[in-house]
Amino acid sequence: MRFRQKERIDYGPEHEKNKPPEQVSLRDRIAHFTWTWFAATMSTGALAVVLGNTPNTFTGLQTIGKVVFIFDIVLFSLFNILMAWRFILVPRKMLASLHHPVEGLFHGTYWVSVSLILNCAYIYGNADTGPWFPKALEVCFWMYCSVAFVIGVFQYSMFFRLERLNVTDAVPAWIFPIYPLLVVGTLAGTILPAQPDGPSWNIFIGGVLLQGVAWVVSFLMYAIYMQRLMTGNLPSPATRPGMYVSVGPAGYTSAGLISLANQAPTFIGANYWTESASRDGDIVRIFGIMSGLFVILFAYWFFFITTVAVLAGIRKMTFSLNWWAFIFPNAGLTLATIQAGKVLNSEALNGIASALTMLLVIMWFITAFFNIRALYRGEILWPGKDEDKTMERIAWGWKSNRDNPEAKRIIILDDV
Repeated sequence: MRFRQKERIDYGPEHEKNKPPEQVSLRDRIAHFTWTWFAATMSTGALAVVLGNTPNTFTGLQTIGKVVFIFDIVLFSLFNILMAWRFILVPRKMLASLHHPVEGLFHGTYWVSVSLILNCAYIYGNADTGPWFPKALEVCFWMYCSVAFVIGVFQYSMFFRLERLNVTDAVPAWIFPIYPLLVVGTLAGTILPAQPDGPSWNIFIGGVLLQGVAWVVSFLMYAIYMQRLMTGNLPSPATRPGMYVSVGPAGYTSAGLISLANQAPTFIGANYWTESASRDGDIVRIFGIMSGLFVILFAYWFFFITTVAVLAGIRKMTFSLNWWAFIFPNAGLTLATIQAGKVLNSEALNGIASALTMLLVIMWFITAFFNIRALYRGEILWPGKDEDKTMERIAWGWKSNRDNPEAKRIIILDDV
């Protein structure tokens, strides 16, 4: 099967040698299926979670949420097959993709997708399953936390040793290796109600600890990103939707802290830490809620900063997989607003949460349309046009790479 570009692009004489091919095979396209595609499953899963938690519901909303969840599972399974196919075709890309200065940053989207599937499994499946389900979720939770922590250490270690990224090119995607831990708090808060006393306490403490390390690492990355914004230029218009990634850390941290804190009195004893007249669970609840409220406006601040930047360059925007950042980070902001409205008993916040939910649905359909359009036109999933375009010198299969010195490292082409 052969594919041809739907429109010709003039790259100029200086790029004639390294311009993308005009006609490719299916194998050529699959070889460029990058981790960034899992931003689509992350966004779809995040939308399903929001639909299952939104405060102002109507008849059939849960069914819609289930449909989105099932579609997310199908999409995630398909993407797994395509990624495995890619690594079978070009095995050397498996390791190279994890520390590539562009594609490697998006490996975290895979694991965040897993976390959101676990969230949805409880939201949409807990009422229809047996007593085995809470235990299964507990096991999955700790397995996920272990993998997410290892990924957070392993990937940053690889970047520190093997890559040299410029501060002038800093983007919120630098947070992605720790992103799988940023959603641990919301996952813990979601599955806690079904857990017995012992496991619930362990999950609570684990959720707080891992959410804490993820937030601190993200905050350090915020400083680098702010330095870039103050001393350099904004990202190109096509990649500016990726600036919404900066909304996620504060949003998911706020949502996770408030969700965990609101449930603290149910499993923290009256005098577990103190001898005061007040119940320790109530004290933890107050501090946790205030901590969540403390950072929620930080997420809104980045949301508005990014929106202004996107609108300023909207006429020059072309599609990239960064567009999925319109959904998944802002889903964290929406979940934080939902949790804040719940603990403050605020109808105004509930209304804002519902409005944000509707915006997420609209943006999901818009992004999905342009994604399919770009795929059909050969603008993405095409040699020389994806996040792995600097890995073109890695040959097919293992045998082809035995004597290929370029297979052991990623070569950045200055003239691409």
